[in-house]
Amino acid sequence: MKDIRIALVDMNNNHVNQGFRNIKEISEAFQQSSEENVIIKTFDVRFRNEMPDIDDFDIFISSGGPGNPHREGLEWEDKYASFLDAVLEHNKYNEDKKYLFLICHSFQLASIHWKLGNICKRKSYSFGVMPVHKTEEGEQEFLFKNLQDPFYAVDSRAYQFIEPDMDRFDELDMKIMAIEKFRPHINLERAVMAVRFSDEIFGTQFHPEADPEGMIENLKDEKNKTAMIENFGMEKYLETVDRIDDEDKIILTRSQILPRFLQSAKKNILKGSKVLA
Repeated sequence: MKDIRIALVDMNNNHVNQGFRNIKEISEAFQQSSEENVIIKTFDVRFRNEMPDIDDFDIFISSGGPGNPHREGLEWEDKYASFLDAVLEHNKYNEDKKYLFLICHSFQLASIHWKLGNICKRKSYSFGVMPVHKTEEGEQEFLFKNLQDPFYAVDSRAYQFIEPDMDRFDELDMKIMAIEKFRPHINLERAVMAVRFSDEIFGTQFHPEADPEGMIENLKDEKNKTAMIENFGMEKYLETVDRIDDEDKIILTRSQILPRFLQSAKKNILKGSKVLA
C-alpha cells in the first residue's frame, strides 16, 4: 500500500502561531482516520531556511505568517519561488500529481510570484470572523461544497490582494473562487480571498484551519483586539466573540476546506499509484 507523504511548510518565521497548531491538528486527524500510512514532516522555511524536496512528498500545506510578502532579498525567497514553480511544472508533465494548499502569507507570495494582481498593504490591519463570498466559479468549487454563500472565515492580515489581472488569470488558467464582502458604501476594491491556481493547487487569503480556541487565544493579543474594535467597533467585537463557536461559522469552514482537500488529494494519489502500477 502506498504511503501518503505530507509536508507542512511553516512560514511563521519563529513566531508563535495558532494557525500552524491548527494545520498540524487537521493533518494528524487525517493521519489517524486514514487506513494508509500517512507520514507528516514539518519544514521551517523562513527561520531555518528548510524547504521540502517535491520528489519526497505528495501533499504540501503552506501556512500563513507575519510580515511583508514582497521580496526582501532573503535566501529562502528564491527557494520558495522555485518550489511553487516545481509543483506547477511537475503536474503539467507527470501522472503522479502533487497537491498544494496555500494559506494567507503563502497565498500572497504565490499571487505575487505568478504576477496575478496588486498585493499591497491595507489601510489598517484586518482581524476577525469575516463573511467570504463565492464567485460564480466558487459556486462550483468542491472545497466549498457544504458552505453557505457567504460563508465565514478567520481573517488576519496587514496585506491584501486587489485589482486582479484577469488576462494573466486567463493566460495561466487560474480562477478567483472567493472575494471579500461587498460593501457598496465603502469605496475600496474588494480583496481576492481564494484562488484555484490549478487542479492540484488551491489558496486562501483567509485561515480555513482556524478553530474557536485559537481565535480566542488570538483575541488575547492586544494588536488583534484593537484592530478588530478599530475596524468594526465594540459591538461587532462582542458579536464576534459571541459567534466564535457557532456551528455554522468557523467550525463549519474548518471541518470542510482542508479536510476535503486532504481526502480528495489522497483519493487521487491512490488512484494515480494504481494507474502507474
